[in-house]
Amino acid sequence: MTTRLSGAGMKGTLQKVETEEDVQRLAPHNAEAERQLLGAILVNNETFYRVSDFLEPHHFFVPPHQDVFEKIGHLIRAGKTASPITLKTFYPADAKIADLSATQFLLRLAGDAASIINAEDYGRTIYDLAIRRNLIRIGEDMVNIAFDAPIDVPPEQQIDDAERRLFELAETGRSEGGFVSFGDALTETIEMAHAAYNREGALSGISTGLRELDRLMGGLQHSDLIVLAGRPAMGKTSLATNIAYNIAQSYQAEEQPDGSIKTVNGGVVGFFSLEMSAEQLATRIISEQAEISSSKIRRGDISEAEFEKLAACAQTMQSVPLHVDQTGGISIASLVAKARRLKRQRGLDLLIVDYIQLLSGSAKNQGNRVQEITEITTGLKALAKELNVPIIALSQLSRQVESRDDKRPMMSDLRESGSIEQDADVVMFVFREEYYLSKTEPDEGSPEYEIWRDNMERLKGKAEVILAKQRHGPTGTANLHFEGQYTRFSDLAEDDHLPERYE
Repeated sequence: MTTRLSGAGMKGTLQKVETEEDVQRLAPHNAEAERQLLGAILVNNETFYRVSDFLEPHHFFVPPHQDVFEKIGHLIRAGKTASPITLKTFYPADAKIADLSATQFLLRLAGDAASIINAEDYGRTIYDLAIRRNLIRIGEDMVNIAFDAPIDVPPEQQIDDAERRLFELAETGRSEGGFVSFGDALTETIEMAHAAYNREGALSGISTGLRELDRLMGGLQHSDLIVLAGRPAMGKTSLATNIAYNIAQSYQAEEQPDGSIKTVNGGVVGFFSLEMSAEQLATRIISEQAEISSSKIRRGDISEAEFEKLAACAQTMQSVPLHVDQTGGISIASLVAKARRLKRQRGLDLLIVDYIQLLSGSAKNQGNRVQEITEITTGLKALAKELNVPIIALSQLSRQVESRDDKRPMMSDLRESGSIEQDADVVMFVFREEYYLSKTEPDEGSPEYEIWRDNMERLKGKAEVILAKQRHGPTGTANLHFEGQYTRFSDLAEDDHLPERYE
């Protein structure tokens, strides 16, 4: 539609002139494929089971076709025959469908039946077109909401909602869904065992780079929620950072025949650092790799040789697939959206969240911290299953640890422990007895001082990772070496071990 100036002399007027007909684009659909598939099902009800795992009534574009498919499903699932004769009883005697009686319409569908061989292809075509219509609908909603957004809905929430809807559209209702035969499940199990047999370290999961921890856990298992807890100064962030870098540094992938990329060793790591900035995290990692104290790096108190060493390490680390999000105080919904985006755009094999208590839940649970933590841990476990990656979530411990003589943490020390303990597949604690003993130094020269000094010497640089819960394996303790100046955990020497506890 355009406008033009018409009239004589100075007395011109604006007049609307139709230059072409307004044409409304129809949403993508294929009515013929819908008719032929419905006809095939009416002729042979076994055809229904070829498409029922992924096709639902709302996937049909033509409303009468939606209604017919729904009625067919009710009849067949009830063990009855679905045919034009049995279906017509569910329509009023005078019902009209596309200017035909219900009986005529159903008989015409049966006459348009496609070959049973092609039925599944027709179903996939209908499903794909429905997905395209949903994409159009999401796009229209994004535009409309952006134009006329409520005051209490910030743009970030609109983005999160759009990403959630797009990811759900990509991941749900896939035609590959449904039951898996036990034979197929066994085949997958054997393939996993074969991969573990051939993998360095013979692990079924992703290696943490720490021999003792891998021995207890078999590596980090896909879809597991792993809670790593500890009191401040125990080194839980350092351990998580070490594991993240070990895995990212070992990353190897190969292209599959279908063009997809498969990780064969290590992995792509996403790190949500809610407490520290990306720069602080990078300082810790480069300190560990270059073996230069992080405090010296921050002060600039380094020699030229040390600076060259830092530069060389930084150059090597440039290509490591470790992605850091330093947004503080984000909601579980926002974290889920960002994790989905990372998986879709760059791949993802391990997700780390530092830490649970800094996340927030939805508005409905704010003010009730127990329910909020429950929402967060349930969301993290669901995300681990959805993305099929292990998630390491760090957690604080309550202060009651400090009031006991034995400072070793227990499950009950977890803050809001009910939901954390229930949702986690693995719960492990970082514990360094050296830290607590250092705070009890007696007066030098006293009889107790010699005993204290001997115990400090035996405990120096020793750390324990206590597996208090493991859903798929044994509990136990992994003994590690900890270098505080480099914030680095590593394996103990073969002949080194934690001493017996002192009296």
